[in-house]
Amino acid sequence: MIKPVLIVFGCLALGNILVSLTGIPLPASIVGMLLLTLLLMTKIVKVEELKTLSDFFNSHMAFFFVPAGVSVMLYMDIIKGQFLPIVVSSFVSTILVIIATGWTHQFMRSKNKKK
Repeated sequence: MIKPVLIVFGCLALGNILVSLTGIPLPASIVGMLLLTLLLMTKIVKVEELKTLSDFFNSHMAFFFVPAGVSVMLYMDIIKGQFLPIVVSSFVSTILVIIATGWTHQFMRSKNKKK
């Protein structure tokens, strides 16, 4: 399980370096994940190589939500004051993501059928 961890952290480190050198206005972690996506798409890194790490993360997913849950508890008074805007924006953004995902899926399927 060392190799997949090195691949993911290597992409994260490269993302940090790229953001530091170029000043790209994106978080380094996003740049790193885009690099990982590029490596997967070009098949430089095989999906199978990351399977053990992704299985580990999926099986321990609840653990990664603990910090976010604690943060919600710390700011409950602010959340209570803004509850309606939070719920409305969450609902609207969820609907928009569902629509965008559906359109993207249809677009990708139509491109694959042409091949």
